[in-house]
Amino acid sequence: VKGTTRIIWRISLVYLVMGTLVLMISGLMSGLNPINAFFHGLYIFEAAWSTGGFAPTQMNVMFYHSFAYEVIGVVFFILGSFNFGLHYAILTGHRKEFFKNIESVSFMVTATLGSALAVFALQNTGIYTSATSLFRRVVYNVLSAHTTTGFQTVANRQFALEWGGLGVVVLTIVMLIGGSACSTAGGIKGLRIGIIAKGIMADIRRMISSEKRIKVEKYHHIKDMVLDDSTFRNAAVIALLYIVMFAIGVLLTTAYGYSITDAAFEMASISGNVGMSIGVTQASMPDVIKVYFIIAMYLGRLEFLSIFALVGVMIQGGRKWVKHWFA
Repeated sequence: VKGTTRIIWRISLVYLVMGTLVLMISGLMSGLNPINAFFHGLYIFEAAWSTGGFAPTQMNVMFYHSFAYEVIGVVFFILGSFNFGLHYAILTGHRKEFFKNIESVSFMVTATLGSALAVFALQNTGIYTSATSLFRRVVYNVLSAHTTTGFQTVANRQFALEWGGLGVVVLTIVMLIGGSACSTAGGIKGLRIGIIAKGIMADIRRMISSEKRIKVEKYHHIKDMVLDDSTFRNAAVIALLYIVMFAIGVLLTTAYGYSITDAAFEMASISGNVGMSIGVTQASMPDVIKVYFIIAMYLGRLEFLSIFALVGVMIQGGRKWVKHWFA
C-alpha cells in the first residue's frame, strides 16, 4: 500500500509540474498576465488530470479561446484517465505496454470510433465547417466525455440543438464506457469493456471450434492474465448494474417530462461522474430527480459492490445490536 501510494504521488507530481508549466506558457501567449496564467494553468491541469472538469470561469475552457490550451488539456485528461499501473510501466521503460494493454487498446478503439461517428454526424450540418472546428467542438467533447473529464467547448443546449440524435447518442455511449480502472475516471471502465468483448469473442470461437482446438483465453493487463468465467462474470455484473441504474434514471427523468435524448445524455453523465450537461441538471429540476442523481453519482463512483458490502455490514451490525439489547 505504501509503495503504491508513493508511486501515485510521484507520477502525479511530475505531471503537475509539467502540466502547470505548459499551460502557464500557453496562457501567457493567450494574453493572461503571469499570475493569472499560473493559477489558471494550475487549476486547469488539476481538473484535467483528475478528470474533474471544473474550471475557474463559468465559460469553462471556452474562456481561453485557445486551440493550444484545448490540445494541452486533451493530452492531460487522457493521461489522467489511464491506469496508474500503466503510467508506472511506461515510465519505468516498458513502453510496449501501452500497445499491449487491454485498457489502452480498448480506449483507442472506442475513442476513435466515437470521434469518427460524431464527426460524421456533424460535418454535414454546416455548423462546423473546418477540420479545426470539428476537432475543437466535436472531437474535443467526445474525448472529454469518454475520459469522464467534463470539460466543454460548447454550451449545454448546443448538444441538444446542434448535435442531433447520432451526436448525442455517441456522447452518451462514451460517457457510459468511461476511462480506465485504477484511475481518476468514472464509467463502466475500459478494462471491463475489453474483458466483456474478449469474452464474447472467446465464446463464439468455442461454439464454432472443435473441443480439441479450444485453448485458454488470455488478456494483457500489465501482465498476461487468464480470462476465466469468474473474471468475465465480475466485469459483466458491474456493467449490468451500471446499465440498470442508467435505465432507471432515464425512465424517471422522462416521467417528469424531459425528452428521452436529454434524459439519456444527463443520466450517462451522472452515472459516470462526467459533469457534462445537456440542460437537465439545474436548481429548478424536481427534487426526486435530484435525490436519484445524488445516489447514482455515489453508486457510479464507488462501483456498487463496495456500497452493497457496506450496507450489508451495517445491517449485520444493526441486527447484532438489536439482539444484544433486546435479547
